[in-house]
Amino acid sequence: MSLPNILTYGRCVAVPLVAACLFWSDILEGGLWLRWIAVALYVVAAVTDFFDGYLARAWSQQSAIGRMLDPIADKLLVSASLLMLASDGTIRGWSLWAALVILCREILVSGLREFLAELRVSVPVTRLAKWKTTAQLVAVGVLLAGPAADLVVPGITLFGIGLLWIAALLTLYTGWDYFRAGARHLIGDEA
Repeated sequence: MSLPNILTYGRCVAVPLVAACLFWSDILEGGLWLRWIAVALYVVAAVTDFFDGYLARAWSQQSAIGRMLDPIADKLLVSASLLMLASDGTIRGWSLWAALVILCREILVSGLREFLAELRVSVPVTRLAKWKTTAQLVAVGVLLAGPAADLVVPGITLFGIGLLWIAALLTLYTGWDYFRAGARHLIGDEA
């Protein structure tokens, strides 16, 4: 029950709350104001992604549950948001491919990490992978505001879609990087 782990738990709790705001806004026609609440919850959750790891290292409170839950919380937050944004039409057409690349990479890398963990092989998180996560978090945050933000500053959704494509390209590259790093263990296991 250290503060870093509590922040990670909070990020997990934020996932259904963000999804509920988008569902209420779109499906239940609750209004665009709910998107601003979704953005606020999402931003708080995204900020905890930085602080949980930073505090865990600074205070020497790293734990097995924290190492396990931190990437899961990130993936849940981004994946659930992308699915809801596709559901309400904020992400549509060709941009669905960017979201699909992000979702597929997250699943593939998680599977690869799990396989390599059984072999006691660690694949460290690269600096570029951290930039990828930041790009994803920012892109999704902008898209969560989407239609509500377009009423304030036209073109915000289009800007968010552009960021989503940048995140997808970084996602492809880092996914390939992880796969290449793990491939020798996959091939070695078959021999």
